[in-house]
Amino acid sequence: MKRVIVANRGAVARRVIRALRGLGIESVAVYSEADRDLPYLSEADLTVPIGASPATQSYLNQETLLRVARECGADALHPGYGFLSENAAFAEAVEQAGLIFVGPSPRWIRMLGHKTQARDAMRALGMPMAPSSDVLGDDIAALRRAAEDLGYPVLIKPASGGGGIGMLALEGPQDAEAQWSRARQIAERSFGGSDLYLEKLLRDPRHVEFQFLADRHGQVRCLYERDCSTQRRHQKVLEEAPAPALPRAAVEAMGARLETMLAGMGYDVIGTVEMLYTPDSGFSFLEINTRLQVEHAVSEAVTGVDLVAAQLRLAAGERMQDVLPAVPQLNGHAIEARVYAEDPVRFLPSPGPLRVFQPPEMPGVRIETGYAEGCRVSSHYDPMLAKVIAHAATRDAALDLLAAALGQFRVEGVKTNIPFVRRVLEDPAFRAGQVSTGLVGRMLEAAQSQAA
Repeated sequence: MKRVIVANRGAVARRVIRALRGLGIESVAVYSEADRDLPYLSEADLTVPIGASPATQSYLNQETLLRVARECGADALHPGYGFLSENAAFAEAVEQAGLIFVGPSPRWIRMLGHKTQARDAMRALGMPMAPSSDVLGDDIAALRRAAEDLGYPVLIKPASGGGGIGMLALEGPQDAEAQWSRARQIAERSFGGSDLYLEKLLRDPRHVEFQFLADRHGQVRCLYERDCSTQRRHQKVLEEAPAPALPRAAVEAMGARLETMLAGMGYDVIGTVEMLYTPDSGFSFLEINTRLQVEHAVSEAVTGVDLVAAQLRLAAGERMQDVLPAVPQLNGHAIEARVYAEDPVRFLPSPGPLRVFQPPEMPGVRIETGYAEGCRVSSHYDPMLAKVIAHAATRDAALDLLAAALGQFRVEGVKTNIPFVRRVLEDPAFRAGQVSTGLVGRMLEAAQSQAA
């Protein structure tokens, strides 16, 4: 690779540009009208405008991105995360245009990006998973039968997409039609497809994901796990590594098992296998994300591996033994908070000008952001302002460091979720490592009860 177009924006675009610079590869940053003044554009070797502010007219415009790639002489395209990063048709178009798509091969994106197909493939390999249905149409009677076969409560899930979007709980038959209709609308609007299926809803599971790198020669390496259980409405709030209060033997055995499975499939470049865990049922398969994850910096902190640089090198065809000569050892504990421009009580987006934007500068703290003071947070995109990653020798020390960093993070002009995240960090159950996907919901319910 000599020149790579970064087909994304914000923190991830800046992160990829930094990795390219470290590898001595030229970067091409694209930007929409709303993003024309963001600071990371000056860090790229070349910048190209790609259209109006709405994502459909810029970052999701495949024809424009491919035209820019040809005109600027790029020989590869990095999709970041979100937008087109898991669009198999786009990955194929990139390769057909003679460029390297910096991600898994299109066939894996296509097969594993559709949740029921991914479940079928992993089930065939012996992967444990929670009971689920096939894709269901708009026959409400069939929906009710499937839910009764699984046993309430169940979770309605889009077959495509991710990020917790469109996932709705169904506690009983009385709300089936309304919830199904709502989920279909969300899925169609968010992912361009309304295929839905049902999955048995586990109460208070842990959400644990395993990070993988793979070359195009059959070698796969597991880089340990991250715990992403601390969520609000299926949206991750805090991510940490390693997973607290889980048996290391069980975690390492599952990582090794997944490593063997992915190698047997011929999977390549980068990916994350997401799992649910309960003490009674152990691990069960959730999905595979065929891209770089938002929370990749957590794994980087505890392994010392530059995942973005590794992703680029593996996509270019390098062998695992050259990219990662040895298995890295876990080093301490890391935790990441996602800082959003949103109301910390109602959790509604809070776009506007960043009159003050002063991230903390502290040893052991890493900031990933696409913004600077004076920028404007647009209503057209995800309102994440920054990721704050704290790394220390122990979990307690990492939590204290993250809390201190968030306490020093000054933002004026928009509301942020920092007060909410700090409350989570102070919660006794969270501090004790008693995390689950229901923890934040219980905290919010308790706060509402006290307010009433």
